[in-house]
Amino acid sequence: MRERTPQVAARPGTALFAPLSETCDDRAVTARFLIVGEALTDIVVDADGARREHPGGSPLNVAVALSRLGHPTDLLTRIGDDARGEAIRAHLDDSNVRLTPGSSVAAPTSTALAQLDADGAATYEFDVLWAPDPSGLPARVEAVHASSIAAVLEPGAQTVLDVLRDRREHSTISYDPNARPTLMGDPEQVRRRVEASIALSDIVKASDEDIAWLYDTDDVEAVVDGWRGLGPALTVLTRGAEGAVGFSGSGRVQVSPVVVDAVDTVGAGDTFSAGILDALASKGLLGASRRPALAAMPSDEIASVLQHAAALAAITVSRAGANPPWGHELT
Repeated sequence: MRERTPQVAARPGTALFAPLSETCDDRAVTARFLIVGEALTDIVVDADGARREHPGGSPLNVAVALSRLGHPTDLLTRIGDDARGEAIRAHLDDSNVRLTPGSSVAAPTSTALAQLDADGAATYEFDVLWAPDPSGLPARVEAVHASSIAAVLEPGAQTVLDVLRDRREHSTISYDPNARPTLMGDPEQVRRRVEASIALSDIVKASDEDIAWLYDTDDVEAVVDGWRGLGPALTVLTRGAEGAVGFSGSGRVQVSPVVVDAVDTVGAGDTFSAGILDALASKGLLGASRRPALAAMPSDEIASVLQHAAALAAITVSRAGANPPWGHELT
């Protein structure tokens, strides 16, 4: 599965930070987040065969991105007591992400082998065991985000669903299917699990490649727009260099891509997800009590959310690995 760059077009020599002054809101506005999902070691093989290892996993990347933007962030995951697990713990600590008490186990840490092509796009192979312990979660958070393997791979998928269902009473729920065909299996079975998570969510973001695999269709916009019938107030489709599209009660909103000199796309979609949540936090639209206001967002506000997310993702794309921006880089 290739991870395409969400709402980013590669072109050398373009000013990277130009869109940020127009899209960022007050950086002092923060929200507390709980992120649920896998943390693993990315083993990256460059097009020339060079190998390197670094902490990764879609939920971990979202947690790091949100914490670097100044939001208190807890991560419910599963990492081992080996050297790779220690590297993940150090990475999270450096970005001020807090592990929930049940996240460390006496077992090997999961891995993802990412093969990069000449354009920097990644193809993944996984060695993952997902059985999280949800003990000791924070009592109250403004938003919960889940994504990717964690929401479909048993035995942990049911735990993720239970956490989303339990937290929905007080928290905004965000979800990204982030399909990984080599690990997830039959798309029809995966689709049922994905839609169960969507039904509990307020915000859903997916890529066009996710939809094409899950639904075997070229009409990817119709699928993402149709998801709102399951419950979400806002659904978002990223289309690589073609930009991103949002669907809500206000209608369809499309935003243009941010043009950057791309290094690779690892973690770009995760930064985009974090950017959506960061923008909504700045607008005071997180928390279950804000659902009516979230559902009533006008088109221009949705556009500003997507533009902000794209600008953050562009920074991640401009440097190697899943390295999302810090808050101080946005000014």
